[in-house]
Amino acid sequence: MTQTMRAIVLDAPGPPEALQIRTLVVPVPQPAEVLIKVRAFGINRSELHTRLGMAEGVRLPRVLGIEACGEVAACPGNEFAVGQQVVAMMGNMGRTYDGGYAEYTCVPASNVIAFHSELSWEVLGAVPEMLQTAYGSLVSALDAREGQSILIRGGTSSVGLATASLAKQLGLTVLATTRSPAKQSALSAVGVDHVLVDDGAVASQVRKLFPEGVDLALELVGTPTLPDTRRALRRRGVACFTGMLSNEWIVKDFYPIGYLPNAVRLCAYSGEAADLPASVLQRYLDDVASGKLSVPIDKVYAFDDIVEAHRAMEHNEAKGKLVVVI
Repeated sequence: MTQTMRAIVLDAPGPPEALQIRTLVVPVPQPAEVLIKVRAFGINRSELHTRLGMAEGVRLPRVLGIEACGEVAACPGNEFAVGQQVVAMMGNMGRTYDGGYAEYTCVPASNVIAFHSELSWEVLGAVPEMLQTAYGSLVSALDAREGQSILIRGGTSSVGLATASLAKQLGLTVLATTRSPAKQSALSAVGVDHVLVDDGAVASQVRKLFPEGVDLALELVGTPTLPDTRRALRRRGVACFTGMLSNEWIVKDFYPIGYLPNAVRLCAYSGEAADLPASVLQRYLDDVASGKLSVPIDKVYAFDDIVEAHRAMEHNEAKGKLVVVI
């Protein structure tokens, strides 16, 4: 195996051009670690926050990337076989230790999930963090059930599109928002029942369709829209705060009784790899391979185009997942 690799390094917070491609030494895995030959990785808002200096606990310089997809190159503890297809995500990847923006990444075995698929790497690379977040928000946090209704605020994000697909499989009625009328077709394509153009007052649109309010809501935009999202919920409905597309996640002067509608519940989700069972990942990939589901990919980039990819993410140009293939 080669002794060096290409990696995308952030030395200090800055614009997309702050991401520099360098040659580094391939890391050597210790017991309970897995060295992965990265074939593809998704681009995430979390990495945007890190690049802008908004993330906590990050030590620079750092190879970014909270997820990766590839094959096991070495595994001293034999938790996984060499050559096994795997995904890795979360667990402080790309924050306190180097992440997936590289030809090789070394991560704790607890961050790794094995799978088998003949799907292309560009499709596989889009799945890990997107599916983990969508599944965790929908099942672990919201405890979604067949027959319920759900509002997805920020529906054309990759997590929003994945959540809509999963929610339809579970038998929910799905409402989802987009700020751009041009992106409505992306929501209809994944089975969204009611597409809403977000004019800032989504709750009133929801209540024209569901006068009592919806059962569940997934907030992917951030704190600016959360109050309006909560107003779309029925009594004892539940909102889950998961995403921060607006880059705003702090509620100033939070007074619970004044902030929360009467008898409406609020939870949050920011899970780990352990929240995504291997069986769920495998079933999702099998459903994609059979045509039952589609992976919402907006654009695939080459490794050398990381600056362009980050620029597209920062300008909210995508309607789906941005993926880098090595």
